[in-house]
Amino acid sequence: MRLRSVPLGAAIFCLVATLAALTASVSSFAALRPSTVPDWLQRHVGDGEGQISQVVLERARALYQKKVSDGSVSNPCYFAMDATRPGDLGNNVLGQRYYVICEAKQLFRAVSSGHGGGRNLKGVADFSNGRRCAKNFGNAMDSELTAGGAYMTAETKTSFKGYYRVGAQNAVFMRTFIQFDGEGEAANARERVIGGHPAAILKGLCMRKNPQSSYADHDGFVPFGKLVNYAGGRSNGCTSWSPADAEQIIPMVKNSPTTLYIYPESRDIAAVVRAKAAGQALSGSATYWNASCLKEIGTPKFWPKKSLEPIIAQYKKDHPAPPPQPVPMCKD
Repeated sequence: MRLRSVPLGAAIFCLVATLAALTASVSSFAALRPSTVPDWLQRHVGDGEGQISQVVLERARALYQKKVSDGSVSNPCYFAMDATRPGDLGNNVLGQRYYVICEAKQLFRAVSSGHGGGRNLKGVADFSNGRRCAKNFGNAMDSELTAGGAYMTAETKTSFKGYYRVGAQNAVFMRTFIQFDGEGEAANARERVIGGHPAAILKGLCMRKNPQSSYADHDGFVPFGKLVNYAGGRSNGCTSWSPADAEQIIPMVKNSPTTLYIYPESRDIAAVVRAKAAGQALSGSATYWNASCLKEIGTPKFWPKKSLEPIIAQYKKDHPAPPPQPVPMCKD
């Protein structure tokens, strides 16, 4: 076979094109590789108090970077929560398991946050949680459980809840709620009214005459109660912060949505259950769980909506709620 000669110019052109293709391929491969955690942030990674565990940070960063890339988020900060950690450390000390991360400003902050209290449907199913550690997780309506996964903050709504006493004065209690939109197993977050809010509530409500108030009803009455801070307690499935922390967090996302990743998901719970059943030591991101809480709860459990919602619905049918009663009048 006779070989044909190739002009020098054509050969150079082919060589340049090949090198360009290889360079593009390498660049594409590099773009697909996960970005490394910057040194300043890596110093906050760990399983100790005030630190963020590796798997939680990795997933929170990946979610945030994905939403920034597709244009869903322009907020310079993102959030994460590790619901396997204890919420109450005792002696009025709260566990730091909710994270505010602003990489452009090199800001990392760990604060307390409540977990879903769950419910005990006596004689039917007990999926309740203690104050310190969460054992039960799930995404069923009316379960009051925390569901791990990917979320984005949405609209905020501030509502008047009533008056309370501060010294010799009456103060207005307004509470802001941040709606969350979830993905995957957490996709029903809006339906469940899952979001973030201060861990504060008015208890012992009664109605007091105050026609001068702009919040008075058509008869001139306003609700009045005792302000209770339950930052060390549980939520109904929402993410709750101390009032002081909420004052810092809420303005960060008002009119500027960002991401929140909550650990663990059902797959993480399943991995821990399998490892414990096999007598394997929990290690690495595949079977991460806070050691202190795992010792306390034994084995965690995820309650999927498919199986739990029919149970809750039947319980409601068998135990109908009493008719709503009007708020009583204040005795004073």
